[in-house]
Amino acid sequence: MENDGLAVAVIGLGGIARGAYLPVLGMRADLRLRLMTRDRARLDALGAAYHVAPECRFTELEALLGDPPQAAFVHVATVAHAEVLTRLLDAGVPTYVDKPLADTLTESRALVEHAERTGTPLMVGFNRRHAPAYVEAARAPRETVILQKNEADAPGVVRDIVFDDFIHVADTLRFLAPGDVSDVTVSGRVEDGMLEHVALTLSGPGFTCFGAMNRRAGVKAERLQLIGDGHRRDIHDLVEGPTGWAPVGRVKGIEQICEHFLAAVRGETQYPDLQDALATHELCEQVVERLAE
Repeated sequence: MENDGLAVAVIGLGGIARGAYLPVLGMRADLRLRLMTRDRARLDALGAAYHVAPECRFTELEALLGDPPQAAFVHVATVAHAEVLTRLLDAGVPTYVDKPLADTLTESRALVEHAERTGTPLMVGFNRRHAPAYVEAARAPRETVILQKNEADAPGVVRDIVFDDFIHVADTLRFLAPGDVSDVTVSGRVEDGMLEHVALTLSGPGFTCFGAMNRRAGVKAERLQLIGDGHRRDIHDLVEGPTGWAPVGRVKGIEQICEHFLAAVRGETQYPDLQDALATHELCEQVVERLAE
């Protein structure tokens, strides 16, 4: 018999959903999962793996919304965000969506305005704000913040890279900035329209936050360094010190951000400020514009 937990839809069952979110959501006894993807084979395989009944597996959004869920996690491609989010917001379904909202500021702003107009909660998935090591970093004295997020060999179209990946760097710098930012500088290298590396500096009274991404670094790695009050701390790949048997989803903040969203759906806490999420998209648009100069 179906439990009386929260009816939650997971829409889009690609790599992010399979690797990060379903291992977290699928283990929760307080949820009644509904899955949606147009790939019937994948839908049935994951439905069986996570014990989702056949009647709770959907290949079309219209069918899923015939009996709207109480919340939704959206993991479809960015290009499909506008269509899927608009329909969910219009149906009054509180929605969590992978960053970015869209790959332009104009489209991102339109989705935020639509959420505000409908009064339906919308949360953007910036999981690093919930990763334990970064949460602790935000409590530490910090005059200098240095964040590197590199790829082995993956240059790409400027807008795609900035909004899909460098957005993590931009948002984390905003999260860790200990005061109001008064100056923004951007530099980088673009060859034949492909972004090789990019750097962003946010500074204000008494602090500097520097973030960089090199797409040809020879190795995929993330490193955060904080200096302040005579102390330095180093965090590698979102880990500071031993984590024991802590699952990856907890180390990367996926468990925590899912719980925050679900607690907000249940009315136990507040949703994050959507305008603050939009501000990160505004910063990314600024980065794209500066790189085009």
